[in-house]
Amino acid sequence: MNRLLLFILIGMITCPLFSQNTKIKYPKRVINIDFSAEKGTMNTMFKECVGAGRANEGLRADWQQQLAYVKKECDFKYIRMHGLLTDDMAVYSEDGKGNPQYNYMYIDALYDYLLSIGVKPFVELGFMPASLASGSQTIFWWRGNVTPPKDYNKWEDFIRHLTQHFTERYGADEVKTWYFEVWNEPNLSPGFWTGTQADYFKLYQYSAKAIKSVNPDYKVGGPGTAGAAWESEMIDFCVKNNIPIDFISTHSYGVKQGFLDEYGNGGTVLSKDSMSVSGDILQSRKEIAASAKPNLELHYTEWSSSYTPSDPVHDSYHEAAYILEKIKQVGNAANSMSYWVFTDIFEESGPRFTPFHGGFGLLTIQGIPKPAFYAYQFMNKLGKTELKNTDTRSWASKTDNGSVQLLCWDFTNTHPGDSVHNQKYYIQDLPSKSKGKLSINISKIPEGCYSLEVYKIGYRCNDAFSSYLDLGKPSQLSKTQVEQIKKQNNGSPVIKEIINIKSGMPFSKELDIRENDVFFMNLIKL
Repeated sequence: MNRLLLFILIGMITCPLFSQNTKIKYPKRVINIDFSAEKGTMNTMFKECVGAGRANEGLRADWQQQLAYVKKECDFKYIRMHGLLTDDMAVYSEDGKGNPQYNYMYIDALYDYLLSIGVKPFVELGFMPASLASGSQTIFWWRGNVTPPKDYNKWEDFIRHLTQHFTERYGADEVKTWYFEVWNEPNLSPGFWTGTQADYFKLYQYSAKAIKSVNPDYKVGGPGTAGAAWESEMIDFCVKNNIPIDFISTHSYGVKQGFLDEYGNGGTVLSKDSMSVSGDILQSRKEIAASAKPNLELHYTEWSSSYTPSDPVHDSYHEAAYILEKIKQVGNAANSMSYWVFTDIFEESGPRFTPFHGGFGLLTIQGIPKPAFYAYQFMNKLGKTELKNTDTRSWASKTDNGSVQLLCWDFTNTHPGDSVHNQKYYIQDLPSKSKGKLSINISKIPEGCYSLEVYKIGYRCNDAFSSYLDLGKPSQLSKTQVEQIKKQNNGSPVIKEIINIKSGMPFSKELDIRENDVFFMNLIKL
């Protein structure tokens, strides 16, 4: 039997639900939900924003097709990306006398498309156009210039002109809903910014002045730092100098060392700190609350388990549970958490030559959904009303038509520790161990007929990387192989039943749960 035929047969097998016997006996995990006990409106900050690599990639057909799919399934409201002002967007030049020349054709094409599918721009102002730059230092394969402007007044005029263009093209009412973030990770010097903190604050001051001069209701903020840095200093600077600021933005990743490693050569280690990422966000909210501007919005405009696009944890089934764990821990501390990024069409280190290379994306370059994608898809399926729930690793909700949803997971950090890099650990076949039984009980459900659908993410269930391993990790995937991986990991329900519930009768379901399993249960009122 050839390898592809074997793979196709494997792909026809339903996702496993039931565990084998194990020596470890876990206490039964019980989730009790009262249909009538409402907590309030579901907090959907998890889908407020998502990241993308750079603006020029957004002109590609495959990028646009993938974003439309992710919008449809996950419903992200905003998108943030680097490189809006970089030379490959052809936005700024100067004539022989040094007079600015502005061109917005590429930006218009990109933003017109975003708005056409219902996605708003979270505008990152960067990097520096070469004609306006004070130096030649760049970052990434696509050469984003990271030097301060040679003339801050010209920078201010440029940002004012750009903001006015947005207003004329899309209308003030639309642009009022956008966010303008000044630069990216200026604390990583000289990587993303060759200037000092004072130089960045000056850049922010001129940028904020330009934006607010067009419309004082437009939202501007920063500092967009790595590692939750400069937040208090940013607020203090703005207050002291009477500079407008509408939000704080910063970033956090869940690995233990460094910040900038676009090639993945340094090796990363997933932190064993149970509050990695989420602890940063809770601390940021505390800093804002203790400041002179305690009501500022907080946007984590980048976050993920790892900061390098060469980390196989991004492709692993562990990532889905990791995402849910961190978002649940954060609660309402952040206004948005922008997952970095929605697609592996991402070229900081140049075009990639292999599938499943540990890219940041929810989708591979070929559009194959990763477990991380399904985590966001499941969250998007939750109802508008959250139900009270004491279980710390689940959300319960209901919709106006009487349907009930439960999203629950196990998170077990199985990483062996500092002795092994992610790049060695997560490329392996990593079978999950049993965590015992999960009992779900929902009381006071209205009488009626319901369709029960149960979806799952876990080891070899919506786990495209394991399907790729079964193929022998080919350096290239054929069209047939891509189609088969998608078919095997297509997000179909693992259980479908019709349930009749009589008055006063609770609904109960028991499942086997394994390490890092994710279940989404939808009880649909017929």
